[in-house]
Amino acid sequence: MPELPEVETIVRDLRPRAVGRTFTGFQALTAAPTPVRDMTPEQLDAALRGRRIESIERRGKYLLFALSGGLTLVAHLRMTGALLHRRPTDDADAYTRAVLSLDDDTELRFADLRRFGTLRLVEDATQALGRLGVEPLGPEFTAERLARLAGTRTSAPVKSFLMDQAVAAGMGNIYADEALFAARIDPRRAAASLKKAELKRLHGAIRAVLEQGVANRGVSFRNYRDVAGNSGSNQYFVAVFRRTGQPCDVCGMAIERVKLGGRSTHFCPRCQR
Repeated sequence: MPELPEVETIVRDLRPRAVGRTFTGFQALTAAPTPVRDMTPEQLDAALRGRRIESIERRGKYLLFALSGGLTLVAHLRMTGALLHRRPTDDADAYTRAVLSLDDDTELRFADLRRFGTLRLVEDATQALGRLGVEPLGPEFTAERLARLAGTRTSAPVKSFLMDQAVAAGMGNIYADEALFAARIDPRRAAASLKKAELKRLHGAIRAVLEQGVANRGVSFRNYRDVAGNSGSNQYFVAVFRRTGQPCDVCGMAIERVKLGGRSTHFCPRCQR
């Protein structure tokens, strides 16, 4: 958390609020660790001042602020991060680590309970993104591409395969569980064992659960909030995630939970044989 739908919600909300605005300052509010990487908070403050936000995009789970002068501010919220649009006079937000001030007397507050989130200012965004695959809601993400990648994973469980950011950028624990349930595939199976028809179902299921997540403005089980500090509603529509022991909505069998690759994995033992 946040995963693709949550970050996409934040990006869509930020565009009308921040695109066209100019940074007037940056301040880290806590001692180390700060979210700033590859430079000091003071250096980031000096580099951001006077730069206009030309666009805001999402790549996987990253937020990309394209700035005047050719630089990009790359934000990654990791597990518990939030980017809140506030006025300086608004009440303090818990766990605020840094504040980015804008020229319309508003600010972006970077809040992060576990302090894993990061901010990087780079000339080339790919410097900060790592090895990312295609966007799963984009035209390049096809069933054929999914099948080709799955065929190379002879031992990896399909759940772990889906969470590899080089396969589908932005997929995470929640939506991998939900997609596998929708496709009726056991998450413990080797990715390479999936047949053509199963991969086609999985491809459609990935798109469907991500689109539902975006439509419902993300999942707010605990920490995720949009830029106004509001919760998403997709937690009310999940089929298996965090429903251990509850009856499956399709067959009535109790949802089970196992660990795969160190991550909690939820599935229906009857629907996902």
